[in-house]
Amino acid sequence: MKLPIVAYGDPVLRKVCQDINQDYPELKKLISDMFDTMYAAYGVGLAAPQIGLPIRLFIVDTGEDEDGKEGFKRVFINARILEEKGEPWAFTEGCLSIPEIREDVMRKPVVIVEYYDENWELHEEELSGMPARVVQHEYDHIEGKLFTDTLSLLRKRMLKSKLDAISKGDIHADYKMKFPQQRNKKR
Repeated sequence: MKLPIVAYGDPVLRKVCQDINQDYPELKKLISDMFDTMYAAYGVGLAAPQIGLPIRLFIVDTGEDEDGKEGFKRVFINARILEEKGEPWAFTEGCLSIPEIREDVMRKPVVIVEYYDENWELHEEELSGMPARVVQHEYDHIEGKLFTDTLSLLRKRMLKSKLDAISKGDIHADYKMKFPQQRNKKR
């Protein structure tokens, strides 16, 4: 089932999320619904706060690369980034909760992350390149941070009217959204 994505300005996007346990209600269905939602919005990652849940859960699927090689697909439960390494590099990022805005974000190229998968198996994994970047972006969500937080004060000021418009629902997205200033408006 496709769920509405929470738009910029909703307080849930600023919450440091809580760990969950294996008894979390309908977790398998939630994960499946998150993948359906992400794919419908053409995303490569989705965190639980983006669907209104302040829990430490996010999913990633980078899809096939240019050579047709299988992409990076994972479920991250109660994730913790243990280390970030390397020289930061810029890449243009966007966010399903902040449609129509894309900005260069500096991130380190390698991360070591510890997490449980959907079968509650514990993993510690070193990731690099695009998987590392997507994991860092989604991890920020469960820590109550957005990619716009990394921007300079000047750039944030320049984007303020666009961000306010997103919060009000004065934008077009090709997927269902919930807007904090218009609780009943969905697109």
